[in-house]
Amino acid sequence: QVELVESGGGLVRPGGSLRLSCVASGRTLNNFCVSWFRQSPGKEREFVGGISWIGNHWYGDSAKGRFTISRDDAKNSLYLQMNSLKPEDTAAYYCAARDGDWTDRVSEYHFWGQGTQVTVSS
Repeated sequence: QVELVESGGGLVRPGGSLRLSCVASGRTLNNFCVSWFRQSPGKEREFVGGISWIGNHWYGDSAKGRFTISRDDAKNSLYLQMNSLKPEDTAAYYCAARDGDWTDRVSEYHFWGQGTQVTVSS
């Protein structure tokens, strides 16, 4: 199996920035699509951004222009740089992986981290 561990969350004021990290262990993620999702209380889990095995990027509407996803294969790590944060970005953020084509469907991802909390408040 693949173990995913997120870190980097915290409390930030509106307009601020955070960089989330996700470290994978158990196996390498070659040919995997890896993505970030988020979930706030009372809402369904939402796609934030993903990166494919060939380096293509996809972003959800709420992330476009503000968030950037990247990966470092040598470190088996996935990153989410979040800028211009808004209160509505407050959520638990999860990294996820699947061994197939890119998708934004939660049910299609095989492996999930435990989540890291991001709170945006003044």
